[in-house]
Amino acid sequence: MSQTNTEKIQDIIKEFFSKTGIALEGIEIKTPLDSTIPINLKMEEPQTLIGEGGQTLMEVQRLLKMVLQRKIASDAHFYIDLDINDYKKKKTNYLKEMARSTADEVSLVKKEKYLPAMSAYDRRVVHVELASRQDIVTESVGYDPERKVVIRPRLL
Repeated sequence: MSQTNTEKIQDIIKEFFSKTGIALEGIEIKTPLDSTIPINLKMEEPQTLIGEGGQTLMEVQRLLKMVLQRKIASDAHFYIDLDINDYKKKKTNYLKEMARSTADEVSLVKKEKYLPAMSAYDRRVVHVELASRQDIVTESVGYDPERKVVIRPRLL
């Protein structure tokens, strides 16, 4: 992504949020990974845009992507990964730690354990984190919005 596109994205984001009346303290556009542009916003009252369990953040991300797609180039295919005050980063680290400690417990006591219901994105974080473990297996069970990850000891 060129410096011009980065500046254009930053201007569009500023305009988008100024029209909503939400004040931003800063916009950080990181180096794109594949076709995903990581964007981190800094603001004083982040909970307004994060919402319960990050649901509002996902919807804002979807809307912002549509606006950017329309204003930059309709033929360019890209995704954005919107984060606010590093909320997603902190949540991902928390999920990984919870997954590892639960997997250790399951491996030790040889009894399956269910994690709380979570979004598809959060379940994927857990599955990816534990994929290399040889002592346990993970599986998503149930139906949205109550879908959960179960961690089971691997039968040898």
